[in-house]
Amino acid sequence: MSAEKILHVEQNQNVLRAPAISKIKFSGRVDVNDLLTRARKVKEKENKINLVFIGLISALILVVGIILSF
Repeated sequence: MSAEKILHVEQNQNVLRAPAISKIKFSGRVDVNDLLTRARKVKEKENKINLVFIGLISALILVVGIILSF
C-alpha cells in the first residue's frame, strides 16, 4: 500500500468513530456542597499561581538589586 492509501484509511477510521455517550442519568438537582467544593479548589489553584508569580517577581527584584549594587 502506498502512503496515500494508509492515510486515507486512517482518516476514515477517525471519522466513523461514534462519540462516547455517558450513561449517567442526572436527576436535575444540583448539590450545593459539590459546587462549593469545586469553587474552593479553583480558588486554591488561583492562590497558588499568584504565590508563584509573586515569588518570581520578588526574586527578580532581588537579583536586579544585587546586580545594581556592585
